[in-house]
Amino acid sequence: MSLEPSETPFELPFAPAIAAVGTAVPPHYATREETCAGLRRLWAGKGDALALVERVQRSIEVRGRHLALPIEAYYDASTFAEQNRRWNTCAIELGEAACRAALERAGIAAEDVDHIVFVSVTGISAPSLDARLVGRLGFRRDIKRTPIFGLGCVAGVAGIARVADILRAYPAHTALLLSVELCSLTLQRDDTSAANVIAAQLFADGAAAVVVRGAQAAWNDARSGAGGGRAGAGGGRAGAGAAAVLATQAVFYPDTERMMGWDVVDSGFRVVLSAGVPALVREHVRRDVDGFLARHGLSRGDVRHWIVHTGGPKVLEAVAETLELPEGALDRSWSSLREIGNVSSASVLFVLRDFLDEPRARPGDYGVMMAFGPGFCSEIALLRW
Repeated sequence: MSLEPSETPFELPFAPAIAAVGTAVPPHYATREETCAGLRRLWAGKGDALALVERVQRSIEVRGRHLALPIEAYYDASTFAEQNRRWNTCAIELGEAACRAALERAGIAAEDVDHIVFVSVTGISAPSLDARLVGRLGFRRDIKRTPIFGLGCVAGVAGIARVADILRAYPAHTALLLSVELCSLTLQRDDTSAANVIAAQLFADGAAAVVVRGAQAAWNDARSGAGGGRAGAGGGRAGAGAAAVLATQAVFYPDTERMMGWDVVDSGFRVVLSAGVPALVREHVRRDVDGFLARHGLSRGDVRHWIVHTGGPKVLEAVAETLELPEGALDRSWSSLREIGNVSSASVLFVLRDFLDEPRARPGDYGVMMAFGPGFCSEIALLRW
């Protein structure tokens, strides 16, 4: 069935729709107190590091995190190769679980997926993880694959944006975005820098998958009632209740390459994390968001839902202050940060899942998804329910 202009709002033929989000976390969980006890044991005798552990514990807000391994396993020295083997073993299981959850929620089968985009910054493999999932999940032989490494925390929104770009070209197709991040496996046991001490208590492990339907596919679902899942504001079948991705924006901030990222060393990924990130957010984000919205005839007052990456307490505070958001606008981001920590690129997708699981959006509501990452850069997506 082709789209008829008289049957649909102007933007619908051009707007892919987020149908469902599925998530998965590893079985091991460490509370804030257990994490700090482990770090005290790891860095026993290193007074400066221990004092920093205590200061971070009081300010980080993360009550607990899921971990790829039992906490005892992190005391053992390991090479980059061993860390990466562990990443591959755990990532394939979590990735499969997240994809199955997303497909089930969307009410579609694996063979209905035309394109998979895979993002991660915590491990590497060739063939990439998406290729290893083709047989396990039953994707078609002609599925298109786009693995992306290195975007870091921003990749959750960047992945949505790249998927939306693909589906604007192929409106009858369905795409799957998969993020798997095992941040705990990057722990550097001999690094007592502030960046590593913060990362050891902030970053966590998990996976998230998002089913996105092209405008033609979503419209067909809405007309036919197909797609299964739960009906409602973006939480069920693709179609009338889904969140349309109306527009996206990427912003790169020059001369900020050392703000966030990895130094690749013999023992693995050593974190680069500047204390200047919140200040950079305050300097740029208001202008970027206002300009983005204005190009689409909107202002911040038109946005009812803010889906923001859980970058840490200071980042969330900077976003709320610079955008002058109403009280409670970032409650879901704060809740996700406290309960599971910062899961890098998957974080904003966990927050998106929470929005869809507790539907408060009404038809016509606007939402903004936003994340930040290495570059330094930001990605913004404009949603409409």
